[in-house]
Amino acid sequence: IHKRVMLLLIFLTISVVATSASPWIPMDGNNPASYCLSWRLAIETNNVRAWRTVPLQCMRYVEAYMLAGQYDRDVELIGEQVRVYLNEIVLPGDGMDAWILDVDDTCLSNVYYYRLKRYGCDPYDPTGFRTWAMKGESPAIQPVLELFNDLIEIGFKVFLVTGRDEETLRQATVENLHNQGFTGYERLIMRTAENKKQSAATYKTTIRKQLMEENYRIWGNVGDQWSDIQGEYSGNRTFKIPNPMYFVP
Repeated sequence: IHKRVMLLLIFLTISVVATSASPWIPMDGNNPASYCLSWRLAIETNNVRAWRTVPLQCMRYVEAYMLAGQYDRDVELIGEQVRVYLNEIVLPGDGMDAWILDVDDTCLSNVYYYRLKRYGCDPYDPTGFRTWAMKGESPAIQPVLELFNDLIEIGFKVFLVTGRDEETLRQATVENLHNQGFTGYERLIMRTAENKKQSAATYKTTIRKQLMEENYRIWGNVGDQWSDIQGEYSGNRTFKIPNPMYFVP
């Protein structure tokens, strides 16, 4: 099965005509699959930052990565590593043990929306994404849902911290999470007018600081963006979910 997946990746990638080269990674015109693999590695390790769109020649590569099984296996492996860490923790049992999860493309997948945006080859469309989010049709990322349930069973207070707008998207987000099995979390924290203009990194750092000022201990923090897990008060351990479709500063 691994050979079939690799052949699919190579076939889909070679089928895309390379129309533009990235300004920051040389394009190997003879091996686009190798280039796209290197590009994904660079963004996931945060060596390439503030990128706006997926290179057009990598659209089919990203599609295959997200849908042909490798993304699912990568997320499952991250979940396994989280559980290794969880086995090392002894909770005091005072109810102040916190765990933070991002929402978009951490708990809920937006891959079907981004399929319409050529898997990130098109620029970010805030109006289009808001329309999608209001439908409440984002499916759960199953390994994260399983981890979420494990965290609650162990005794963590799980905080869902998202950059979604409080005023326009709270009801749709609550219903979407509930319908996909995310129930029993401590708090869903969304952007308000007060932090609307902050970068994601600043906003999420501010939220984590507030939680620690409430005397919560942040044992873990999981997100698909580096801005979810970097900065102060990030928690005892952070875990990065892969996302080759977009970058949020």
